[in-house]
Amino acid sequence: MKKKYFRYLQKLKPRGIQSVLMIVLSVISISIMIVLGLILYMRFSTLSREDMVQSTQKLTEQAGESMEDYLVSMRQISDVLYYNIIKENDFSNQDQVIQEGMNLMYEANRENLRSVALYNSYGSLMAAEPVVSEKADPNVTQQDWYVKAMEEVENVHFSTPHIQNLFDDNSLRYYWVISLSRAVEITEDGVTRLGVLLVDMDYSGISRMMNKLNTDNNGQYYYLCDSNGEIIYHPRQIQISDGISSENSKGAAEYKDGVYDEKFEGERRKVVVNTISYTGWKLVGVIPYSTFTHGMIDIRYFIVMIILVMIMMLCAINRVVSQRISRPVLLLNESVREYEAGKKPEIYIGGSPEIRHLGQSIQNSYEQIDRLMKEIVLEQNERRKSELDALQSQINPHFLYNALESITWMVEGERNEEAVFMISQLARLFRISLSKGRTVISIRDELQHAKSYMNIQKIRYKNTFSVKFDVDEEVYSYCTVKLILQPILENAINYGVSSMDDCGEIRVTGRKEGEVIILAVEDNGLGMSEEEVEFVLTDSNRIHKHGSGVGLININNRIQILFGKEYGLVVESEPDEGTKVSIRIPAVPYTEENGKILENGYILSKEKINDIEEKTKESKDEE
Repeated sequence: MKKKYFRYLQKLKPRGIQSVLMIVLSVISISIMIVLGLILYMRFSTLSREDMVQSTQKLTEQAGESMEDYLVSMRQISDVLYYNIIKENDFSNQDQVIQEGMNLMYEANRENLRSVALYNSYGSLMAAEPVVSEKADPNVTQQDWYVKAMEEVENVHFSTPHIQNLFDDNSLRYYWVISLSRAVEITEDGVTRLGVLLVDMDYSGISRMMNKLNTDNNGQYYYLCDSNGEIIYHPRQIQISDGISSENSKGAAEYKDGVYDEKFEGERRKVVVNTISYTGWKLVGVIPYSTFTHGMIDIRYFIVMIILVMIMMLCAINRVVSQRISRPVLLLNESVREYEAGKKPEIYIGGSPEIRHLGQSIQNSYEQIDRLMKEIVLEQNERRKSELDALQSQINPHFLYNALESITWMVEGERNEEAVFMISQLARLFRISLSKGRTVISIRDELQHAKSYMNIQKIRYKNTFSVKFDVDEEVYSYCTVKLILQPILENAINYGVSSMDDCGEIRVTGRKEGEVIILAVEDNGLGMSEEEVEFVLTDSNRIHKHGSGVGLININNRIQILFGKEYGLVVESEPDEGTKVSIRIPAVPYTEENGKILENGYILSKEKINDIEEKTKESKDEE
C-alpha cells in the first residue's frame, strides 16, 4: 500500500512542477510578446508617419516644379509679347503688326490662354486676342490686376482665380482665369507711355494639376493659396466659399518651406508647405493625424495576428520545455530500460555523474556516427551553397531594372519592334534561368541564355561593343552547369569593354578536344596584371565584384563540385590586351539520366564518361 502511495506521489510531483513551470514560462513569454508587439507597433507607426510625410514632401516638390514650369511658360509668353512685339513697334503706324503678333502668340498657346489684352494708362483697350467685343464699361483701372501692375511697374503680378469680365464672346459662358499683368511701355508717334499687358491664363490648367494631387481619399489633401492666404485652389473650394467649411490658409501663407505641426478646428495635422517661385504662392499638403491612424489599421491586425500565433507556439514550446525540465529522471529511466531490452534509443546523458556514466558506454559509437553525419551535412551544405550561388547568379536586380526601364523607354518612344525583341529576349533569359529548378542543362540552352543576355546588354549599351558566338554545333548536346557563361560575360562587359568607345569585342567559342569541352569568353578590353590573374580564382577578397555578385571563384567551385577537381576555369590576361576565361568540363552527353546523376551529386569518372559516350553513339547509329 505504501509503495503504491509513494508511486502515486512520484507521479503527482512532476505534474505539479510541470504545471508551475508552464504557467511561469507562459506568463513571461506572453509579457515579452506583448511588449515586443507594442515596440514594433510604435516603430512601424513612426516609420509609416515619416514615410508619409516624406512622400508628401516629395509630391509637393514635384507638383511645385510642374506648376513653376507652367507659370514660367506663361511668363515667357508675356515677355515675348512685350519685348518682341509691343516694345519693338509703334502703335501709330504698326498696330496691324502688333495685332498679328499677338494673334500668333495666342493661337500658339490657346490651350492654356483665355485672352491677351493691352491697355493704356487711361484704361482704354489698345489690342486684344481673340478679337471679341469688350464689355460695356469694364472699368479696368479699378481692377486689382491693373492697380498692382501700375503700382509696381518692375514686377509681374499673378491674381487669384476670378471670372473673366472684360470681353463678351456671345456664348453666354463664364470663364475662370488667373490674370498675369505687368506694366509695359507703349510707343505711339514716337512718344512712350505706360500701359498694362494682361495675359488671362485658363484656370482649368492649374485645376487639373491640383486635381491629380487630390486623387487619394484617405483624408490627405493639397491646396494652393497666394502670399496673403487667399485660396487659389482647394478641393473643398465651394464649401469654403459658401461658409460651410474653412481652411487655415492665412497661417500657411506665413510658413516657410518645410513641415509643421498645427491644430486647426480641434484636429491635429501635419502641414507640408512648398513655395512656388515667381508668384509667392504656397502649395500646401495637409495630413490629418487620423490618416496616420487609418494607415496603421492593417499593421495593427498584422502584429496582433503575429502575437497570437507566437503565443500559441510559445505555449506549445513551454509545455515541451517544462516536461523536459521536470521529468529528466523518467526520461533517463525509460531510455535505460529500452537499452536493456536490446533497443538502441537515444541515451539521455546529463545530470549527475552517475547518469552520465550510464550513457557513456555507448558514447563512442554515437560520436563516430556524429562525425559521419557532420561530414555528410558539410558535403550537403557545400552542394546547397553552390546551388544558392547558381540561383543568385541567375539574374542581377540592377540588370532587370535597367532592362525594364529600357523596354519602358522603347514603348514610350513607339519603338515597338525593339520593345518586342527586348521582351522576347528577357523571356528566354528567364525561361532558361529557371529551367524547372535544374542545375544541369544542355550547352545549347546555356548558349541561348548567354545570347539573350548579350542581346539585352547590347541594346542597353547602345551597341558600343560587338559580340560573336563561334561554337561548334557538336558541343550543343553535352551537359553543362547552368549559368556559367552569363557572369563571365557580365565581367567582360563591366571590366573589359564598357569603357571602350565602339571598339570593344567579345568572342564566345566552344570546342570539343578529346574527352573535354572547352567554352571560352575572350575580350579585347583592359586586361589584368599577372598578380591579379594569379589570385582571381583563389582569393575573392582581391577582386571587387559587381555585376552578377557570384564571381569566377564560385563558378569554378560549382563546376568542380559536379564534375571533379580536374575541371574548372582557366584565366589568361594581359594588361591592355584583353582577358580570356576558359571553361573546362567533361564531354557528358545531355540526357535525362545523365542530368539526374549529376543533379544527385555523383562525380562521373572518365571511364563512366566514355561508357556514356559509346552508348549514346550506339543508340544514334541504331536510330
